[in-house]
This record gives sequence, C-alpha cells and structure tokens, in this order.
Amino acid sequence: MMKYMLKFDDNYSNTRITDLYVQEEERLVQTNAPRIGFEYINLRGYTINPEALGVIPEAKAQALNITAFELNQNKLSVAAKQPNNPLVQAYFQELQKQRYELTVYMCSTASLQYAWSRYSDITDSAAEKKGVFEISVEDIGRLMNEVKQKEDVPRTLRSISTINNTRRISETLELIFAGALALGASDIHIEPEESGIRLRYRFDGVLHDVADLESYIYGRLMSRLKLLSGMVLNAKAEAQDGRFTFDIGTREVEVRSSVIPGAIAESIVMRLLDPSLSTFSMDRIHLNPYIQEVMRRELKKPNGLIITTGPTGSGKTTALYAFLQEVHSEGVKIITIENPVEYKIDGIVQTQIGDDYTFATGLRAILRQDPDIIMIGEIRDREVAETAIHAAQTGHLVFSTLHTNSAVAGFARLIDLGIDPRVMGTSINIIIGQRLVRLLCQDCKVAYEATPEEKRLIEYVMAGHPHPIQIPNPITLYRNGGCEKCGGTGYRGRAGIFEGVLMDDAVEEAVLRDPREHIISEAAKQQGIPTMVEDGIEKVLTGLTSLRELERVIELPYLIAGKPLPTPQTQSAAPKEATDVDFFTHVV
Repeated sequence: MMKYMLKFDDNYSNTRITDLYVQEEERLVQTNAPRIGFEYINLRGYTINPEALGVIPEAKAQALNITAFELNQNKLSVAAKQPNNPLVQAYFQELQKQRYELTVYMCSTASLQYAWSRYSDITDSAAEKKGVFEISVEDIGRLMNEVKQKEDVPRTLRSISTINNTRRISETLELIFAGALALGASDIHIEPEESGIRLRYRFDGVLHDVADLESYIYGRLMSRLKLLSGMVLNAKAEAQDGRFTFDIGTREVEVRSSVIPGAIAESIVMRLLDPSLSTFSMDRIHLNPYIQEVMRRELKKPNGLIITTGPTGSGKTTALYAFLQEVHSEGVKIITIENPVEYKIDGIVQTQIGDDYTFATGLRAILRQDPDIIMIGEIRDREVAETAIHAAQTGHLVFSTLHTNSAVAGFARLIDLGIDPRVMGTSINIIIGQRLVRLLCQDCKVAYEATPEEKRLIEYVMAGHPHPIQIPNPITLYRNGGCEKCGGTGYRGRAGIFEGVLMDDAVEEAVLRDPREHIISEAAKQQGIPTMVEDGIEKVLTGLTSLRELERVIELPYLIAGKPLPTPQTQSAAPKEATDVDFFTHVV
C-alpha cells in the first residue's frame, strides 16, 4: 500500500503573511499620522520626481527612513516613517538651512522602499553612460520622417501625451531632438513662462515658436536633461553648462546645453553640433570673389594675425574652420584652443578651455608645442590679445575672433584691450567683418518690382561699390514666399556677407593717427574690398536674399540724420583730413 506525503506551499503562505503585514502597517500609519500632527501619504504608484529624490543621498535616506518625492522651485516634499525622530528632525533642519521649504508627510516602509527603488532612475535611466543620451535609432528615424514642417511637432506631441508616464518623457525628448534635426535647427530653447512652457527652435538664424509643453512634462524633462549634461540637479539659483551626445545611426550629434535661473523657473538652451553640417571649405561660406582672392593670398603667408569679427551667431567660427581647412596640409602643425571644441577636424590638435586651462594659459602652453598655425576661439582680454600679437610676430599664423560690429571696429577694440597701435602694422594681416543672411527658397521666392525708395537705396549703395554690377531698369527684387520644402518660411539655408580691411601702409597710418572707424574706412577704400552693405545689396540684386532679410541683420542707409538719401550725383568725396565738425557728426 502506497503512502502519499502531503506537501505544503510555504512560499504562498509567506507571501500572504507579508502582504497582510504590509496592509496592517499601512492602516496603522494612516491612523497614527494625523494623531501626531502629520499628513499621511502612500507613495506606491506615485510618480517620484527624480530631481527631488536626488536632494537626499540614497544612503542618508535609508539610514533615516526618509525620502524626498516632489520639488517645486525651493518647496520640497519629504516623507518619513518616524518624522518626530530627533535624528530625522536634525536632518530636516539641515535641509532648511539649504533654503528648502519642507512639507513633511508620514509614510510606511513599503512607500519608502518604492521611493528608494527610483534612485536607479538617477544613475541609470537614459544616462547609463554619463553624458550619453541613449535613444532608439528606429524611433528617432521614424520621428524625423514624420516632421516635415514645424507644425508637425505639436501634432505629434499631442499623440505622445496619451501614452503611459514611464515612456512619455523619453518619447517627448526624442521628438524634440528629432524635430530639431529634421527642420535643420541649430538651437533648442525651452523657456518657462507664467502661461506655460514654450518650446522654440532656431533655424536659419531666426527663432520660431514650435509648441507649448505641459508643466508636468517640463520638470521631468529638465531633470533628465540636467542629468545627461552632467549638471547638479538641485542647483536652481545658478547658471550651469554641460554637454552630451546621442547617436542617430548615421552620425553622432553633440549637444551643448546651458541652463540659467529665471523668474518663473529655469530656462535651457541646447546647441546642436551636427557633424553632417560640418563640411568646411572656402567655397561653402559664400565669400565674394574680391575678398576670397585677398584671403587666399593672406592664407599663404607664414605669419600674422587674421581676425574675424561679428556678433554671436554670425558664423565667425565656421569661417575660421574653413580657413584652417584651406591651410591644412601634412607639413604644418595646427593647434586650436576653443570654448568649446564644436567640430572635430582630422589631423588638427584641438584643445578646450576649462577651469585651469584658460585662453591665456592654454595659449602660452600651445606656443611650447612648436605649432605653425594657431587658432584662438576668441580674444576676450588684454592677456590673450598680447599673447596672440606676440605669436603673430614670432613666426606663427594666428586665427581668432573678436566681438565687434564691423571690421574697422576691430582695431579700436584691440586698442581698448590695451594693444599698442604701433605693433599692429607688423602683426595684423587682415580683419574680416561678417553676418549671416537667410537665402530665399528657390522653389517659392516671389519676384516684384523695386519701389522708388528701394531703387534709390540700391543706386546709392552701388555708387560706392568698388566693383559695381549693372543695375537693370526696372529693378526686379525677390521676397520670401512659403512652401513645403522650406517649412513655410520662404527661406532655406544661410550665406555670409563679408567685408575686410587689410593692414597696409594707409590703414597703419590711420590707426596710428586717428583710429576712428570712418577714418580707417576711408583709408581702406583703395583696397577694393566691398563693405557688408555693398556685399549684401549685391546678393539682393542677384536674387539670393531679400532686402528685408538684409535689413534684419545690418543697418541700411535709408535715412541719414533724418534726411533723404543723397543721390549718387550729389555725393561729395570724403575729406582727406577729419575736422572737429566731422567728429561730432559721428557721435551718437
């Protein structure tokens, strides 16, 4: 006779006992919390804010049985198993000294364990490798194909808002970056306002409103982006900079991010450094033939200083990279010092400034590396200016940038930085001024006949052009239209408008005698290089851009001192010597 032994399932019994214990503790905490003066909270299923969670280190949270779970500006919500514990109270006082306004809740062990499990979101999430945004190549490719114009971004964003919370943040980030890449944006702006969160793209140099983000999404997006960028999560009262990369299959895109505190909340701007756009050459930057001929001659010189000038975003660095590519050969050593390195160029030693490696200290170190050619990202103070001048005088070809409004203003800026005008003649080769104008979409640009005022402006500018082109009668100009290929803007791509001043005997004499801009401009006229206005008007006449676009980036001489433009026939030649009356006409 066979005997059967009964077998009990201990696992089921233990699980059931644990569940009952958890439920009993939850009921007990819910009952006791109001009795001792705290509000009860159950965090299981609650969407923990990773930025709030990061305020309290994981080890400290587990040691004191506490957690932070929500953060709105400096208002921090925390939960504790024993909020009246003296050690817990002492730590809460430390948080208050860090200027957090605390709201304290009471919770169970199960709530704490659930919150602690979310610490992995901070260390893993989408930033398992620091500074790398890991996204699905298929997803971003699909989203890039869906975005044909900026209106497609908010439409896709609305569909994302219906998915579950876990994937929603990643999907939104993927769309933001995919939309920027599809539209050719150079920058992404996320700006909190009282009425909502504004998402904007800058493409072709102009900011465009794209979509409004939900406040719920904004906080979590900022946490993710700050994590990716290597920023401090809970530092909201100071500016921070960072960078990260993401791979879209065919190439790797680098993102340079900047966060600043605002009246409402933090604002973030991300610059997309897309290597697919980084084919640098003299032909691609649209130099006019006169300045191109001059530049090719100057680039053959073994030493001297070549400076590009213009405001932020005027293409100065791109021009420098194009010049570097022109002089790059096996027989020369090129070293750059940049802030930061925006594009990698094979065969060139590129360095980046940091806390202990400034433009000044880096430049001195570079000179000990036996370079032939040096590129300095920006001349921003006297020490860098003096070292650059010294390098140009001792057998090095030096490239750099200055923030000025024109080429002639570069001389005054260097003098303002403390450079002796007497050394400029032996160190400076050429100073270039530049701006970027949007190119009209060739598929939808609209032709029209120039108005009398526009005709008079064009004739006035062309009268001073050293190499004027034939002006037709009537004059046909073009304005922007709008089609699917240009995203409805009427513009597609950008080109540079340039001017330049060579350091020759006449310019050197003017710099030494009277370095005011109009004096140097007059001395440089015989060089035959068009000004930015003249170069721009020529591009307007050839249908590359519009007059309104040119007016957006440079000042056009529509009126002088409130009077109508003089006709070319009545223009008088500028005097050789400046008088006091001439000087005061230039004071603004």
